[in-house]
Amino acid sequence: MKNKLSRHTPSIFQGTLEFSRARGISLSSQHPLETVIVKTLFIALVILLAGYLYFVGSSVMNIIARKEADTQTVQLQSSIATLEQKYFALGQSISPANEANLGLTPISNTQYVYRPGNAASAGTLASNAI
Repeated sequence: MKNKLSRHTPSIFQGTLEFSRARGISLSSQHPLETVIVKTLFIALVILLAGYLYFVGSSVMNIIARKEADTQTVQLQSSIATLEQKYFALGQSISPANEANLGLTPISNTQYVYRPGNAASAGTLASNAI
């Protein structure tokens, strides 16, 4: 008599596993293209990470450069306005006889606006800043 593992016979609803038929797929052996695919995916991940860091860094540097340019623009406009004011004050050359040469014309209905700080400044929208 054969040495059986179980004394019960399987029913017709229970299947049997035929391991001799499953030759193509084996988890214990490595596929020949597996190392190539893993290396390719790793290199692609490194390239994508480097690209991400480059673009984030360049956008941050652009924002910093724009803020510095805005600050320098305001400083230059302020210094130009101050120099113009000093020029006209020191020159004392504005008179009704030479106002046409400077491009000045008489104005009626004059209204003055008081603006503390810089004589002229152009503000930028900070909607695209970090």
